[in-house]
This record gives sequence, structure tokens and C-alpha cells, in this order.
Amino acid sequence: MAKNTPPPPTEGGPESGIEPIDLRQALEERYLSYALSTIMHRALPDVRDGLKPVHRRLLFAMRLLKLDPNAGFKKCARVVGDVMGKFHPHGDQAIYDAMVRLAQDFSVRYPLVEGQGNFGNIDGDNAAAMRYTEARLTEVAQLLLDGIDEDAVDFRDTYDGEESEPIVLPGAFPNLLANGSSGIAVGMATSIPPHNAAELCDAALHLIQFPNASVETLVKKVKGPDFPTGGVLVESHQSIVESYRTGRGSFRVRAKWHTEDQGRGTWIAVVTEIPYLVPKSRLIEKIAELLTARKLPLLADIHDESAEDIRIVLEPKNRTVDPALLMESLFKLTDLENRFPLNMNVLSAGRVPMVHSLADVLREWLDHRRDVLIRRSNHRLAKIAHRLEVLGGYLVAYLNLDEVIRIIREEDEPKTELMKAFKLTDVQAEAILNMRLRSLRKLEEMEIRTEHEALSKEQAELRDLVADEDQQWARVGEQIKDVRKTFGPDTALGRRRTEIGDVGALPSADALEELKEALIEKEPVTVVLSEKGWIRALKGHQGDTAGLQFKSGDRLKFALHAQTTDKILLFATDGRFFTLGADKLPGGRGHGEPVRLMVDIGENHDIVAAFVHDSARRLLVAATDGRGFVVPEAEIVANTRKGKQVLNVKAPDEARICVPVSGDTVAVIGENRKLILFPLTEIPEMTRGKGVRLQRYRDGGLSDVKVFTLADGLSWIDSSGRTWTVMDLDEWRGARAQAGRLPPKGFPKTNKFGRAVLSE
Repeated sequence: MAKNTPPPPTEGGPESGIEPIDLRQALEERYLSYALSTIMHRALPDVRDGLKPVHRRLLFAMRLLKLDPNAGFKKCARVVGDVMGKFHPHGDQAIYDAMVRLAQDFSVRYPLVEGQGNFGNIDGDNAAAMRYTEARLTEVAQLLLDGIDEDAVDFRDTYDGEESEPIVLPGAFPNLLANGSSGIAVGMATSIPPHNAAELCDAALHLIQFPNASVETLVKKVKGPDFPTGGVLVESHQSIVESYRTGRGSFRVRAKWHTEDQGRGTWIAVVTEIPYLVPKSRLIEKIAELLTARKLPLLADIHDESAEDIRIVLEPKNRTVDPALLMESLFKLTDLENRFPLNMNVLSAGRVPMVHSLADVLREWLDHRRDVLIRRSNHRLAKIAHRLEVLGGYLVAYLNLDEVIRIIREEDEPKTELMKAFKLTDVQAEAILNMRLRSLRKLEEMEIRTEHEALSKEQAELRDLVADEDQQWARVGEQIKDVRKTFGPDTALGRRRTEIGDVGALPSADALEELKEALIEKEPVTVVLSEKGWIRALKGHQGDTAGLQFKSGDRLKFALHAQTTDKILLFATDGRFFTLGADKLPGGRGHGEPVRLMVDIGENHDIVAAFVHDSARRLLVAATDGRGFVVPEAEIVANTRKGKQVLNVKAPDEARICVPVSGDTVAVIGENRKLILFPLTEIPEMTRGKGVRLQRYRDGGLSDVKVFTLADGLSWIDSSGRTWTVMDLDEWRGARAQAGRLPPKGFPKTNKFGRAVLSE
């Protein structure tokens, strides 16, 4: 086809009603609409009232049904039907699930719905069907709705245009932080833990007095999350401040527990509070699974003795078990310790999603409360102005009652005549005409003037309030103080439930190491490593390794007596140390597994030493070029597969020697069969490097090294397994880096001091 050939005509056209569109543009527009809808109308709460649309519509619908805290209950199905039919055109189950959560005192710190019936439990059981349960609003919800009929907030049409709904609630309660929120939108999410309302009120009052207060200052008021299920918050103060300053972070929460003496030296641990949003039944099931899998060797049994309060009983293996160590093992492996994320990504002013700090959230709530106060004041001023106008008309009617009655009885257009005769406004004339006859007896001048005076005084006060920002903030502060009094620390609902733990009491590094060992059942094993790099762990300490089977062409290289709690260290020719847990090695059945699958040893490198880790020991490491140094064994443990570089070597040289340091003298022999002895003090102690020259060579390199005590003499093992010892060693003593002399008679032709194949 030629380049300038026009494309074939498309089917249809403007006449057929088919309009061609760009697929990419269409997908972008539609996905953006979906994302915005999810962010704005489903997943993220409004910073002002802390509610998502479904929760806001639920509370508003329940208010329309007059389900006040002092009113009777109504079926949840009735509420869900009204919400779905009038405001929220989504599935009834989704609406009911949202309603159930607002009623669960273990899910919401300050419930907004008071439920009657089965609304689920902390075990994770579901609520009963909506046709069986009943509900009404709580005092907290009443605070959120307070003033909604007084033009406190804007309204908008519902989805079908037949009703109107509030865009945001007046929010006299700091609901966003007090009850928290969580949700996943498109490309963003929110996660806010519950907090203590009294602490939030204290922080808000401080922010009114000091608008530029820092987060560090506010954290002195808001000490951290206050979860409905209690627990212990174990997070450093610096971490809490940083999380609240950036709006992102996490809080570590642990179960609350204590020990109970059972007599005769026995005891049990009792858990009375568990972390937030952890189902109790699943928690106990997980602990039982770990117990069956023998991953909790310190725990003997677990019982759930919970009724209305949580009581999980943990029985130790024996009376000598340390309670703290037992609980640390459970904290490490189960949800008795949990992290709750903080991501204060909310809708600012109901429009812009952004991550807020603690100060930002409180400021926006306070600004909203001030706006609500001004709007309610203006609404009240309009009502007062209308009433004053009506009272003025009533006073005229009272003073001219006979003439008013005559005009009403005789005139065809009494309203017009009244306005003309007494110079009344339309509102005043209409009010007089709408009066009932029985009300005429109530028209007393003193009552009218008293009410007029009281309203005029209130009007003046409200005008001053609307015009003076300082008075507005003072009034907002009074309202917040009333909320704090209602939900103060002395009240059952307001007292802090989550205890602020002592971070300094957390286990030290040594305790954690002890814990790791405690989590492994201690059993003797024999670690076997072959020449070709296959590793396995045989049960028990095998005394005879001659019967071990290997793959064709392979044979034994190292055999170590160890315990399952030990660490096995490997030293490779590239100067790296690798660490393996003895409990994680493959079993003795078969030939094991290649060690290269467990650690990243280079293809051109091999293992030259394998031994059981002893943190109190020192090692002498050296390369074929005769350079080496002493390193503490505690410094060579590797935490990753890549190992830890200790001895720096450069090709073609390789790491060759790794021997324990035990004695005062170093014996070095080279491939040139020259032996030199010198004091151990001439070798430096380092954690990484090339080291110093141990022996000088003209040809070849280092063959073997031994550290021994000079007074005990130099020993070696010959090819027949016999041990030789030489006491007179003056001939070979010298200084480090010398060439040395030929070894004593009887020294092996292999130029090796010789070591037992099986080492422990």
C-alpha cells in the first residue's frame, strides 16, 4: 500500500450515531473519575467530622428517624432501608457492616451507635442479621449532629434529587482522632488509630491559646493512641513525636498480662487485654498451632477462660521458666504484639486529600468548629430579628386591640388595612392575622416587652460574638471544655485504656539472644559438610563418621558436634564469614542440601573452615600471601546471605587459615617447608583488613598456622595419627615476617600441624 493511501472508511459515522473516540483518553478519563469517586466518596474521611459518607448518612438518617439517645430502639433493617433508599445507593450489607462497626465498643473507641442484640464480639464472630438487631444514636453521635438544623453546615441534593443531605456534620466531638479511621482508595490509603478524647480536648485548648504550638508540645497532651481494647503502647517518645509530626509512622502495642501464683512455686501468665483489631479466637488458634509445631518450647498449654472480660491463661513448661522470657517469645511469634500503622491521609475541607500532622488535624477541626459557631450565631440572629419584628406587631395590636378586631371583621383586605393603619410590615400583619382568638388574652404589654428586652440583649451579644474573633475562640473553648467534662479521665468511657509502657523495660540485646535460643528446642546434632559443599545435620553426636554416605565422588570435609541452638560459621576463600543456624539445617536423611543455596558463596571460592560459634573466642585468620590478624569471634557473625567480609584478599591470593587463638606463641609454616615461631603479641587485633605479614616467602605461600602455649611445647599429628611434641624450640623462635628454618624431624611432609576431623 502506498504511503499516501487514505485509510479505509469506518463503519457508521455522524449519521449512524457512532462517534469514534481515542481509547487511551477515554480510559484515562473514566479511571480518573473512578479514582476520584473512591477517594472523595468512599475511602477517606473528612478531617472536620472524621466520617466517611456512609457513616455520615447513617447518622443523619437515624436522626431523621428520631433515634435519639433517650428514644426507643428501632430495627436496624429499618435504618439500613432508609439509608439505602434515600442517601446511599449501595448494597444493604455494606451499609449494615458500617453500622455494626459503629456500635462495637471493641472496634470504636467512642461508639456512635448503641446496639441492642448480637453485634458481634472480639472473637471475630459476625453480628446477627439486621432484621434481628436494633439501634439508636449515642451521646457522641448527638454531639456530632448538634446544630445541624441551625444552618451550621451546607447541604446538597441526594443521588436522586428528592432529598438533601449534609456535606459535613457540625462535629462538636473530635471524632477523626478519637475514633480513628482506615480505608484504601486508589493510589492512597488512610490509617488513623483511636485516641483519648480528653487528651485531644486538652491539646485543642492549648492550640487555641497558642496557635503556633509545635507537635512536640501537643504530644505532651496527646500521649499516644488509646485503643478500645487497651493493651500497652511500647514506643519511644521520639518515635511518637516523629509520627505525629509527619503524619506517617506506626505504634507498637502489646497485650497486657500479669502472673498469678498457683502455690508450691508454680505460676501462670494471664493475658487480660489484647492488641487492637486482633480477633481473640484467631490469636489463640495461632498460639495453639505454634505449640503443636514445637516452636514455643517454654509454653506448656493455653486456656481461654474469657467471659465478658478477656482472660487467656498461659501455662509455662516448668516453674523455672522466666515469665518475661515466656511472654517475649509469644510477643515475637504471635499477635500478642502488633504494630498499628499511622497514615493521616484525610480530606482537607472535604475536597483535597493530603497527609496531615497532629497539629494540622486539630487546627482544621477547630476552624470548622468556629465556622459552625458563626453560622449558628447568624442563624439565631435571623430568628431573633424575625421574632422582634413579630413582637413589635403584637405590641401594636395590644395597644389598638379594638381597632384591630374591627378591621379584621369589617374590611375585605384586612392585611392591607392593618399595614396602612398602623404602619406594620408584611411579617407583622401576617403574624397578627394568624393569631388564634385564645391568644388574645396572652397579649400583655409586660410580657411582650420582657421578651423583647431579652431577645434584644441576646441579639447584641450575638452581634458582638460574630464581630469579635477572640470571643469566638473563647466560646469554642467553652464548648470543648464541656466535651472534656463529659468524657473526662474520671468517667467510665473517658478513662485511658491503653497504658503507656516503659520502652527502657524492653529486652536488651543479650536478652533477645537468650530469647532466640529459648525459642529453639535444644538437641544435640552433628553437622556434616562434604568436599562438594553438601551440608546436613544428623541427630545426636556421632562418634564415628566412617559410615556416612555421600554422593558419588564426594567425601567428608568437616564434621562438627553442635546443639540446635548453636550458630555454625563458615569461612570462605574470599575472606568472608557466613552464618547458619544449626536448627535450620536439613536433616540427616539423604545427602543434605548444597550450602550455596543457603549462603551466597562465589562460584570460584570454597569453604576453608567450619566451626561452632563461640562469642568469647578469638580467631587468627590468614591468607596464602602470609598476611593475617586476630579478630574477635563476636565481630564476624553475618546477618545476611552475603556474609561478612573480614579478611581482605586480592587474587590470586586466597584466605586459607582460620584457627582459634589459645596460647602465647604463633607457629607458621610455609609451602617451602620453613617454620617460624614468634609471640602472639606481634599480631594486631582487627575487625577487618589485610593484616600484617606473618612469614616471608621467596617461593610458594602460607601452608599452616598454629597458636599454642610455648611452655607446653609444639605438637603436631602425623599421617598415622600419632601426636609429636617438641619442647626445645629456641632454634625456630624469631620475629614476625622472618623466613624461618626447616621444621624438626618427624614433621609431616604435608606441612600441616594436623587437626582431628571431628571437632566440637
